[in-house]
Amino acid sequence: MIKNKFSYNLIVDTNDIDGLNHVNNVQYIYWIQIAAEKHWEQLSNAILNDKYVWVVLRHEVDYLFSAKLNDNLTVNTWIGVSYGVKSERFVEIKKGAKIIAKAKTIWCLLDKKTMKPVRIPFDIMKILRV
Repeated sequence: MIKNKFSYNLIVDTNDIDGLNHVNNVQYIYWIQIAAEKHWEQLSNAILNDKYVWVVLRHEVDYLFSAKLNDNLTVNTWIGVSYGVKSERFVEIKKGAKIIAKAKTIWCLLDKKTMKPVRIPFDIMKILRV
Protein backbone atom coordinates (compact mmCIF):
# COMPACT_ATOMS: atom_id res chain seq x y z
CA MET A 1 0.00 0.00 0.00
CA ILE A 2 1.24 3.46 -0.91
CA LYS A 3 1.23 5.94 1.98
CA ASN A 4 0.36 9.58 1.53
CA LYS A 5 -1.08 9.20 -1.96
CA PHE A 6 -2.80 12.10 -3.72
CA SER A 7 -4.97 11.86 -6.84
CA TYR A 8 -6.79 14.18 -9.19
CA ASN A 9 -8.78 13.66 -12.37
CA LEU A 10 -8.75 15.53 -15.64
CA ILE A 11 -10.25 15.32 -19.11
CA VAL A 12 -7.90 15.76 -22.06
CA ASP A 13 -8.60 19.10 -23.73
CA THR A 14 -7.86 20.31 -27.27
CA ASN A 15 -4.97 22.40 -25.87
CA ASP A 16 -3.29 19.17 -24.68
CA ILE A 17 -3.17 17.64 -28.17
CA ASP A 18 -0.20 17.90 -30.54
CA GLY A 19 0.25 17.46 -34.29
CA LEU A 20 0.21 13.68 -33.93
CA ASN A 21 -3.33 13.89 -32.53
CA HIS A 22 -2.42 12.71 -29.04
CA VAL A 23 -1.36 14.37 -25.79
CA ASN A 24 1.97 16.17 -26.19
CA ASN A 25 4.79 14.91 -23.97
CA VAL A 26 5.24 18.38 -22.45
CA GLN A 27 1.65 18.22 -21.20
CA TYR A 28 2.47 15.14 -19.12
CA ILE A 29 5.25 17.12 -17.41
CA TYR A 30 2.73 19.86 -16.66
CA TRP A 31 0.32 17.34 -15.07
CA ILE A 32 3.19 15.87 -13.05
CA GLN A 33 4.02 19.36 -11.78
CA ILE A 34 0.38 20.10 -10.94
CA ALA A 35 0.07 16.82 -8.99
CA ALA A 36 3.11 17.73 -6.89
CA GLU A 37 1.85 21.26 -6.25
CA LYS A 38 -1.65 20.13 -5.27
CA HIS A 39 -0.29 17.39 -3.03
CA TRP A 40 2.12 19.80 -1.31
CA GLU A 41 -0.74 22.29 -0.76
CA GLN A 42 -2.63 19.51 1.02
CA LEU A 43 0.36 18.55 3.19
CA SER A 44 1.90 21.92 4.01
CA ASN A 45 0.83 25.09 5.77
CA ALA A 46 1.37 28.85 5.44
CA ILE A 47 4.36 28.86 7.81
CA LEU A 48 6.25 26.26 5.74
CA ASN A 49 5.27 27.92 2.47
CA ASP A 50 6.61 31.27 3.70
CA LYS A 51 10.01 29.70 4.52
CA TYR A 52 10.56 27.10 1.81
CA VAL A 53 10.00 26.30 -1.84
CA TRP A 54 10.55 23.10 -3.85
CA VAL A 55 12.26 23.04 -7.26
CA VAL A 56 12.72 20.20 -9.72
CA LEU A 57 16.19 18.78 -10.21
CA ARG A 58 15.24 15.89 -12.47
CA HIS A 59 12.24 14.34 -14.23
CA GLU A 60 12.29 10.77 -15.53
CA VAL A 61 9.16 9.99 -17.54
CA ASP A 62 8.10 6.75 -19.20
CA TYR A 63 5.45 7.27 -21.87
CA LEU A 64 3.73 3.89 -22.13
CA PHE A 65 0.52 4.57 -24.08
CA SER A 66 -0.95 7.67 -25.68
CA ALA A 67 -3.89 9.68 -24.44
CA LYS A 68 -6.36 11.27 -26.82
CA LEU A 69 -8.89 14.10 -26.84
CA ASN A 70 -11.62 13.73 -24.20
CA ASP A 71 -9.88 10.85 -22.38
CA ASN A 72 -10.64 10.84 -18.67
CA LEU A 73 -7.34 10.48 -16.79
CA THR A 74 -6.38 10.02 -13.17
CA VAL A 75 -3.07 11.41 -11.90
CA ASN A 76 -1.74 9.68 -8.78
CA THR A 77 1.30 10.86 -6.86
CA TRP A 78 3.17 9.84 -3.73
CA ILE A 79 6.45 10.64 -2.02
CA GLY A 80 9.39 8.27 -2.04
CA VAL A 81 12.65 8.61 -0.13
CA SER A 82 13.62 12.03 1.25
CA TYR A 83 17.21 12.76 2.26
CA GLY A 84 19.44 15.80 2.69
CA VAL A 85 17.99 18.52 0.48
CA LYS A 86 16.20 16.09 -1.89
CA SER A 87 12.90 14.27 -2.04
CA GLU A 88 11.66 11.70 -4.56
CA ARG A 89 8.14 11.90 -5.92
CA PHE A 90 6.41 9.34 -8.08
CA VAL A 91 3.50 9.88 -10.45
CA GLU A 92 1.30 7.51 -12.42
CA ILE A 93 -1.11 8.78 -15.04
CA LYS A 94 -3.88 6.31 -15.73
CA LYS A 95 -6.67 5.90 -18.26
CA GLY A 96 -9.07 3.61 -16.45
CA ALA A 97 -6.94 0.87 -14.90
CA LYS A 98 -4.17 1.25 -17.50
CA ILE A 99 -1.02 3.20 -16.63
CA ILE A 100 -0.24 5.37 -19.66
CA ALA A 101 2.70 7.30 -18.17
CA LYS A 102 4.80 7.14 -15.04
CA ALA A 103 7.42 9.44 -13.63
CA LYS A 104 9.99 9.88 -10.93
CA THR A 105 10.95 13.43 -10.03
CA ILE A 106 13.74 14.56 -7.73
CA TRP A 107 12.84 17.74 -5.88
CA CYS A 108 15.17 20.03 -3.96
CA LEU A 109 14.08 22.12 -0.98
CA LEU A 110 15.18 25.77 -1.07
CA ASP A 111 15.15 28.50 1.54
CA LYS A 112 12.64 30.95 0.06
CA LYS A 113 14.65 34.05 1.03
CA THR A 114 18.11 32.95 -0.10
CA MET A 115 16.91 30.53 -2.83
CA LYS A 116 19.69 28.18 -1.72
CA PRO A 117 19.28 24.46 -1.00
CA VAL A 118 18.48 23.65 2.61
CA ARG A 119 18.48 20.31 4.41
CA ILE A 120 14.91 19.12 4.84
CA PRO A 121 13.98 20.06 8.43
CA PHE A 122 12.36 17.59 10.79
CA ASP A 123 8.89 19.18 10.57
CA ILE A 124 8.84 18.72 6.78
CA MET A 125 10.45 15.28 6.97
CA LYS A 126 7.64 14.23 9.32
CA ILE A 127 5.07 15.36 6.74
CA LEU A 128 6.84 13.57 3.90
CA ARG A 129 6.98 10.27 5.78
CA VAL A 130 3.27 10.15 6.72
